[in-house]
Amino acid sequence: MIPAVRRVVAILAVALSCLAPRPQAQAPAAHPYSGITYVDRTESSPRALHMHVAQIDLRTQGLRFRLSPHAGPREVVRQTTLTFLRDEHAQLAINVHYFLPWPSDDPSSSLVGIAASDGDVYSAFEHPVQRYAIVDDAPGLNIDRDNGASIVHRDASYADGRHVREAVTLWTTVSGSAQIVTGGSPTVPVYRDAQHPDGLLEPGGPNSYSNAHSWCDALVARTAIGLSRDARTLTIFTVDGRGGSGGMRLDEVARLLIADYSVWNALNLDGGGSTSMAMADPLTGEAAIVNTSSDNPFGRRVGSSLAVFAR
Repeated sequence: MIPAVRRVVAILAVALSCLAPRPQAQAPAAHPYSGITYVDRTESSPRALHMHVAQIDLRTQGLRFRLSPHAGPREVVRQTTLTFLRDEHAQLAINVHYFLPWPSDDPSSSLVGIAASDGDVYSAFEHPVQRYAIVDDAPGLNIDRDNGASIVHRDASYADGRHVREAVTLWTTVSGSAQIVTGGSPTVPVYRDAQHPDGLLEPGGPNSYSNAHSWCDALVARTAIGLSRDARTLTIFTVDGRGGSGGMRLDEVARLLIADYSVWNALNLDGGGSTSMAMADPLTGEAAIVNTSSDNPFGRRVGSSLAVFAR
């Protein structure tokens, strides 16, 4: 974190944490922008962890969101979350979609799963190549023009994979590997085998993943996004896998979001070296990555990022 951002967060935490409701973990909370509560949280159990959590009141006047738009010969041109935040003059941003090809130095990429930016639905639900990690037609989280948010699912009656069953207009739509919290309970997917015939993940992949050796159980950096039961609070979450933080399993992320941040529905987004949260200093406007990237100090060039604009 740059010194200016660190100073502002520290000042806000001291001045405001005693006035604002805190999550159950009692981590100091700051309010850098209208409608945004930011928590810089460390834990020593079950291992050393460093998390960054932003809870956003979707009823806040002037609040706006934008996903990386369609660009380039594929679907997007990769850039760091920090660069996207700066280019958009936003206040907060996180990385979102899985993308292909990877690993690759080619900046032109395709997103995995449903994506819409300013109403342009440019990536569809799909049968992913990485079925050892990403479920078929992974649900999305949509934020409409009026900041109404909901989980959305593929309408299979349309062959193009760009329509949802819910009566909503896709405007800012993100997706990840799976829905890990559903109706207030953990729903981390399992692998299809004799004991789990309805498993949503396919065994195999580069490390012969299975229920005995699950991709979901890796202790790595994670990014997640979720909604409260009344869909009025959007929670964005990162946990580091470097810099003294040991990363988390998906079931740990799901349970923490439920217990400490009242998340009712949540998606797991691209993690590992892609995990990035960037924020602009509310006093100077200077922007920086606030987490410790597992890739490089400036963050990986990712397929998409979600920008938050707030007063």
